[in-house]
Amino acid sequence: DEGILQPNDLAIAPSAGRVFLSGMNYTSDSVVGNGDLWTCDSTGAARRLGQFHRTNGIEVSPDEKTLYLSESENKGGAVVANRILAFDLDAASGDVTNKRVFADFGTLDDTAATDIDGMRTDAAGKLYVTRNGIGKVAVFAPSGELTAYITTPSIDFVASLDFGGQDGTDLHMVGKCKDNDTKGCVDVVKGLALGRASSDLRKSSGGETPAPPPTGCGKTGHARK
Repeated sequence: DEGILQPNDLAIAPSAGRVFLSGMNYTSDSVVGNGDLWTCDSTGAARRLGQFHRTNGIEVSPDEKTLYLSESENKGGAVVANRILAFDLDAASGDVTNKRVFADFGTLDDTAATDIDGMRTDAAGKLYVTRNGIGKVAVFAPSGELTAYITTPSIDFVASLDFGGQDGTDLHMVGKCKDNDTKGCVDVVKGLALGRASSDLRKSSGGETPAPPPTGCGKTGHARK
């Protein structure tokens, strides 16, 4: 669709074969319309679900009943707001309703100026949110309670994350290396929780643990644990 902004991130509702995408137009003074939310069904048909301030991270809950979307605001070239929106989700139709603020980092911990980037859930419904600039990942309960911060020793600007490893329980967090920003680093927390995507893969493969990635994967990166 020609109306979509530059695609930024995506999330999947596997039961419906549906993809949700966030778009972004980065400006010094953000307005509604600098971010948007789209869905594509299994036929490839696209539909815009809403327009927002600058959007980035996006995720679907394990029961596919909630969609999370980050929204940020700029003023005079400075980042002044970062929050996570939540919507009730009908995965079959792709409709989202009951927009609400799930977490506002300005009131939560005074880090409104630190952007949200990638977000992912585990199989229990906890939401893991990258904080791009302070070297941390925020962990939220489904209720919206901030339950923990995970530090990334090799990375300040955490850009993305997901669960992987042999059992799908290792959280991989990626971004520019602190000591050399021309390289990418990966920090890993082993055995943290079963990721939602890993859980979905197990279900689709009849409960079997998916095969591990081939050896040598990621050799071009700069991985640290």
